[in-house]
Amino acid sequence: MSDFAKTYAQMMEQAATMARAMNPALAEFTPKGFDKLFPTMPADWMEAVFGNAFNPDGLDAKTRLMVTLAGLVATGAHAEPQIKITLRHLKEAGAREKEVAEVIYQMSMLGGLPAMNRALELAKGVYAETDEEGDA
Repeated sequence: MSDFAKTYAQMMEQAATMARAMNPALAEFTPKGFDKLFPTMPADWMEAVFGNAFNPDGLDAKTRLMVTLAGLVATGAHAEPQIKITLRHLKEAGAREKEVAEVIYQMSMLGGLPAMNRALELAKGVYAETDEEGDA
């Protein structure tokens, strides 16, 4: 096995482990065709996504998701689908509604009050939707 193949295999296993920690439904994380894109990705990006930034002794999945949510809200809460999926994963990772609201409130200083309000609306919707699913 070439060094490239070994590095790729290690990075994909680390990504799968991270994906399972954030969302148990991603237990079978195997993005087909991703290996063909791998040689064209900048090394810094690959390390940030699959390498040094996600080390076993680093942030837990819930904290990583909180940071992700903060970034999405701080940019103005324009990425509605990404915010919703992050909120769903946060709930699965054990984040309490109060913790999520605190992150959103904190980001109002960077993204503005409209972004905070939109993110709070999205959070209410996601929590109501997932609560209904749990009742079914």
